Amino acid sequence: MRWAVVNWVAAWSLGVTATLGAGVGDRPFGIRVVDEATGRGVPLVVLRTTNEIRFVTDSAGWVAFDEPGLLGQEVFFFVEGDGYAFPKDGFGMQGTILKTEPGGRAELKVRRMNVAERLYRITGAGRYADSVRLGEPVADPQPLLNGQVMGQDSIQSAIYGGRVYWFWGDTSRPRYPLGLFHMAGATTPLPGSDAWDPEQAVPLRYFVGPDGFARGTCVMEGDGPTWASGLTVLKDATGRERMFASYVKIRGFLEAYRRGLAEWDDRAETFRHVAEIPVDAAPRPDGHPFEYEDGGVRYVVFANPYALARVEATAEAWLDLGRYEGWSCLRPGGTMSQAELERGPDGRLIWGWKRATAPVGPAEQAELIRRGVMRPEEAWFRLVDAETGEPVQLHSGSMAWNAYRKRWIVIGVETGGKPSPLGEVWYAEARRPEGPWERGRKIVSHAEYSFYNPKHHPFLDREGGRVIYFEGTYTALFSKARVATPRYDYNQIMYRLDLDDPRLAEVRAE
Repeated sequence: MRWAVVNWVAAWSLGVTATLGAGVGDRPFGIRVVDEATGRGVPLVVLRTTNEIRFVTDSAGWVAFDEPGLLGQEVFFFVEGDGYAFPKDGFGMQGTILKTEPGGRAELKVRRMNVAERLYRITGAGRYADSVRLGEPVADPQPLLNGQVMGQDSIQSAIYGGRVYWFWGDTSRPRYPLGLFHMAGATTPLPGSDAWDPEQAVPLRYFVGPDGFARGTCVMEGDGPTWASGLTVLKDATGRERMFASYVKIRGFLEAYRRGLAEWDDRAETFRHVAEIPVDAAPRPDGHPFEYEDGGVRYVVFANPYALARVEATAEAWLDLGRYEGWSCLRPGGTMSQAELERGPDGRLIWGWKRATAPVGPAEQAELIRRGVMRPEEAWFRLVDAETGEPVQLHSGSMAWNAYRKRWIVIGVETGGKPSPLGEVWYAEARRPEGPWERGRKIVSHAEYSFYNPKHHPFLDREGGRVIYFEGTYTALFSKARVATPRYDYNQIMYRLDLDDPRLAEVRAE
């Protein structure tokens, strides 16, 4: 009798195991979320079941669903994604019921609310994880893990030596919570028909160490992380192309305790220290540079997102801080601690490029007004929402000339924005890089998450500049988000912006 019971229990257990395991793992149900206007898969859309299981679409818009016990059932999925909307049912539920057959497929259509279109995740693990599980085609040559990079913060990019160079701040890895804090780097061929398509993926080739993990490319003396910016490519007096960057050493809570200038070493494939500069040096190379001509002189200008520093576009000038000019209303040679403004005989404030003078951007301008030395009507930076007229304070971003609009354009993130304090991205135009910048249009919004340090890549522009591409850091840092988004958190996401979108017409600088 005992053996009969044991055999019955064993048979029952095997039957239950077989039933529970049927169709699980090897034949997931594929759900693809697509843009109803383009049919393109939409990344970063959350599908949520009634018991709070969450699935996030990959870079091609796919979710591989194989939840034991639910596969093969009718399942309701809430559909939620920043910048995209899904129809609600009669009870106000934003979602739909799907019969999740093993090996089956379903398509859900969402409507884009953002002006800019989300394309794919550039960095981090599992960019096309669901597509791979489903056996769907992917555009990325390394769709799952590249350089053992799990996450990366804030991009710097430049064309140098016939290739595109990409550098990021802090970089996380699989084997431990602490990763790389000295600027990971990678290269790609120049974009083109025979190289790669920015519509699909960025085929990064990381500089890696012996263990296969991305290595530091800007390792400088001192404790704490090294952050580089102002990535600039110039020719010296001999005609040799050289790549430079400024860097800062960080300790504690974002305290900058050391600054320097660095140059790329082609043989070692790393930045080398070339000069120490004061921690409070201003103006200095910082942000994202571009070149332009003013008064017959070629300059490299540094913007983040506004143009606040410039120097002659030569390698020799770049290395000489005494030749830098700041966009300022201070007296020539002045500093913010002195706060002495330059005025003409008629008392009017004089804004302009001034050598060895501290730049005055939106934050400094607000401080001068608070001190009572500048009147609000004298403000140079006065960007407002083109729809509401409300002021918009931009925190960081980039600037470039756009041949299609025939204007200088800015992509920047708002400080203290709503609904996300550091996740609202704006577009603006001006006739000159100095501005004034008057009307802006929000192009990307996040309910809770941060999306900071956006960077437009002009070398990816298409159709004469009508279509542009920019990326930014998607992270729960500095946000109201209670739960970090799996795989996506602390990574770079690519967006596309069509400058012919009628919603941008109202911001055109006349």
